[in-house]
Order: sequence, then structure tokens, then C-alpha cells
Amino acid sequence: MSDRELVEKSLEQVDYFSCLYERYEGRLLRYVKRMGVVTDEEAEDVLQEAFLKIWKNLNAFDPGLKLSSWLYRIVHNQAISCLRRKKSFGKDQKEMYDDTRFANLPEETPTGNPEALEKTDRHIHELLGQLPVKYKEVLVLKFLENMSYEEISDVLKIPEGTVATRINRAKKAFRKLAEQHPENLSL
Repeated sequence: MSDRELVEKSLEQVDYFSCLYERYEGRLLRYVKRMGVVTDEEAEDVLQEAFLKIWKNLNAFDPGLKLSSWLYRIVHNQAISCLRRKKSFGKDQKEMYDDTRFANLPEETPTGNPEALEKTDRHIHELLGQLPVKYKEVLVLKFLENMSYEEISDVLKIPEGTVATRINRAKKAFRKLAEQHPENLSL
């Protein structure tokens, strides 16, 4: 069943919304964690709050948009709100980017030496955590969530040209951080 059909059916019968939830839950939860929400409980809370908003606004969904972009936008906004609340409560910035939140993420394509891949992955996420949010979010969406510039534009509500600029600047900032810590990456 296509996303569009699933949305239409969800508007008619609540049971279909659980299918929508199940289809996107894993991807969206992984994205919340990659955005810097530290604990599993917080990430699940963010996702649950986002799905409540999705349910309440499902009838306002624009069929001209890609459903996944619309869902990511809502989840993204909810994650940013969570991070802002944490920051305003005086949480240490380092704690917000503690890389232990990636420990339980499933490997999409486990190849090569698992220990080396895990170490490299950990260091990549450490470096991502040091970037400003506007750079981190575009890199996560582009390279970890495999979104197109158009999809990123939809999620972040910024022009595609701005997406391209941010990705370029983010890659330069990431590269600079990686060069400062070459011993941590086995790329």
C-alpha cells in the first residue's frame, strides 16, 4: 500500500494509522537519536509527541508533498524543541552530544571489520556533535538518512540552494574537525 493510500485509509480508520506508525517508526527514531536526543526514553518521547501531532494534523497533509518529508519535518521540529528545552534547563552541551546514544542503533549494512566500523562510526558521531545544529542536521539528513536536497528542503523549510550551501559548509567544517583529530578516524 502506498503512503498516499495509507494516509487516506488512516483518515477513515484508526487501525491504518498504526500501519503508518510501524512503517516509519524505526527510521524516525534513529533520526531523533542522530539529532542529539541523548536517552532512549527521551527519543521515544519525542517520537510519541511527534506522532500525536501527525495524527492531529493528518487531514492537513498536503498530498503534493512526499509523506516521508512531512513526517521528518514534524519529528525534526519536535527534536529541536526537546534540545532547546534541555539547553534552557542548563544541560551541559557535552552531555547533549554524548555518543552513547548511538550504541543501540542497528547497523544497516554490516561489512568489513565490525570493531573498526563501530569505532569509526562513534568518532563520526562525536565530530557531528561538535558541529552547529544547522550543519549537523543537513549532514544527518543527507548522508545518514539518504535524503535528496529537495527532501531536506521540505523537512527544514529552507530553499534547496540554502541546503546545498549548508551541506558544502558543513562538509568543510566536518573535514576541518576530522583533520584536527586524524587518529580517531580510520576512513
